[in-house]
Amino acid sequence: MIVTRASSAAGKRLRAATCLALASALAMPSFAPAALAQEQAAPPAVVAPAGPASVADLAERLQGAVVNISTSQNVKGTEAPNAVPMPQLPEGSPFQDFFDEFFKNREGEGGGNSSRKVQSLGSGFVVDAEQGFVVTNNHVIADADEIEVNFSDGSKLKAELVGTDTKTDIAVLKVDPKLKKLTAVKFGDSNKIRIGDWVMAIGNPFGLGGTVTVGIVSARNRDINSGPYDDFIQTDAAINRGNSGGPLFNMEGDVVGINTAIISPSGGSIGIGFSIPSELAAGVVAQLREFGETRRGWLGVRIQPVTDEIAESLGMATAKGALVAGVIKGGPVDNGTILAGDVIVKFDGKDVREMRDLPRIVAESPVGKAVDVVIVRKGVEQTVKVTLGRLEDGEKQAAAEDENGPDQEEEAVATANVLGMTVSELNDEARSKFGITKDVSGVVITEVAKGSLAAERGVLAGEVITEIAQESVSSPKEVMDRIGALKEQGRKNALLMLSSKTGELRFVTLRMD
Repeated sequence: MIVTRASSAAGKRLRAATCLALASALAMPSFAPAALAQEQAAPPAVVAPAGPASVADLAERLQGAVVNISTSQNVKGTEAPNAVPMPQLPEGSPFQDFFDEFFKNREGEGGGNSSRKVQSLGSGFVVDAEQGFVVTNNHVIADADEIEVNFSDGSKLKAELVGTDTKTDIAVLKVDPKLKKLTAVKFGDSNKIRIGDWVMAIGNPFGLGGTVTVGIVSARNRDINSGPYDDFIQTDAAINRGNSGGPLFNMEGDVVGINTAIISPSGGSIGIGFSIPSELAAGVVAQLREFGETRRGWLGVRIQPVTDEIAESLGMATAKGALVAGVIKGGPVDNGTILAGDVIVKFDGKDVREMRDLPRIVAESPVGKAVDVVIVRKGVEQTVKVTLGRLEDGEKQAAAEDENGPDQEEEAVATANVLGMTVSELNDEARSKFGITKDVSGVVITEVAKGSLAAERGVLAGEVITEIAQESVSSPKEVMDRIGALKEQGRKNALLMLSSKTGELRFVTLRMD
């Protein structure tokens, strides 16, 4: 005990202090000991974890796998329509003087038939050290005649293009691993990252060379309208021009994203950058490595969003899923498995929260796989089995079906007026006037009243009403009867299936009150 080690004089003072303390304790109110006990029993305060004190060790370990991509392209002279314009660099860029001089000198070189080399810079990373595979963005190497990979130690290797995917903006390159010992990084699970997690970007901004920046995950599932499978990770880690194709790491050193785009009025980072999630990128990279091209699953349907009005019309409690607006002839479900008007709410065990989820989930599924698809048909949920085709084959087939008919004419032949539209029987005369093909059936819309809800929803003269509330109609009287029946049922909206003159279907909801 401390008191036994104290000096004699100190012991006397300690005993005296102890007596005073004991006397004071005895004189305290009766609630004091309980309050003291509660304070002692209280759990320690939870301290929020701070950001990483340093990422130096992590950056040092990863920088060897991150590369700079340099490309060159032979282009025609300045008079050529595809001549590269002067890049818009941010104020104060160290390369401003270089580009000013370069483009000034270019104006006096040759004529429109002369050619020259244009270089561009980007980033990438090694994913296989033994075979020499490097991943970058497609737009970094697009149309390049020569591709060179520059490593952090100053060495350079020529690269060949293995494959590209324009839909996700991903490209795979290959260098000779016998010429240099490579360091590789691996893809992590982007599904596990959360908003607020720390991430690190390494790349080649403005051609400066390997640059490390740190930030957090600002948002998930961003759609920036850059492609059909947009599902970006948003980060505030500084990403600038030249970072394209570089990796976004988690704090374990796994690649959780490929830095691809930024939002910036000035051209420099304002803290809004976007990365392709590794969940999407890893599958594309694997296919490009194996086949040199992508082989995506294909369902063979045309879809549109499920709005609140459509959900109400279909008897759904909430607006979710993807509404099937049409089935492509010859496609995987052109056998009645899935019909126009069905709402797909789950695909192969994965929820379809909104329309844009479905193309991505289907595309990530293997060609030829038999999957369960949960649909809502006429208010009843059911499961159907579908075997997927290949998207690349389907795109060729869909393009063959896309035919342009003669121009629409707006001369109206009024037979019945309903919901701001004039509808008429679809006879030979109407087919001729509006260029409607023989395989389209229903009731033709000959006029749409200006300012009506139908006009606001984009309904056009020449379109054909094929179904109302998932019931087919073939005459103006049937249209009137169907609308009247829906009103009697207390429905507020009418769900119309409209066909274009060439047979392409879409759904529109119109309020009936």
